[in-house]
Amino acid sequence: MRCVIARFPFDLTKSGVLETMKGVKPEPVTGQSVIIGRRHYPVKQVGEVITRQDRRDFSAGEVLRSMAQLGFTCRTGPAPAPVAAPSAVLSPVQRAAAMLGTPLTV
Repeated sequence: MRCVIARFPFDLTKSGVLETMKGVKPEPVTGQSVIIGRRHYPVKQVGEVITRQDRRDFSAGEVLRSMAQLGFTCRTGPAPAPVAAPSAVLSPVQRAAAMLGTPLTV
């Protein structure tokens, strides 16, 4: 299948991608990933290995779209945890009591 990544056309096949990624150790996944075989690879690592281009030359979306068209399972990373705004400013004593889980008696 003809895929365009970083403005360059590539003729990719599922078996070709499997062969290319064979023996490549996956980096830790922190965001979007592609499952190739039984391994989860970061999208940018897959794009770099397949195209032999620098990771800054293409977007993760281009690689995800191409891998999905070839039939690979693509996953997006976990959503960042929402940051809770403090409801009130606590004194050091109140903060220590809250950390210990003991009620503060005055």
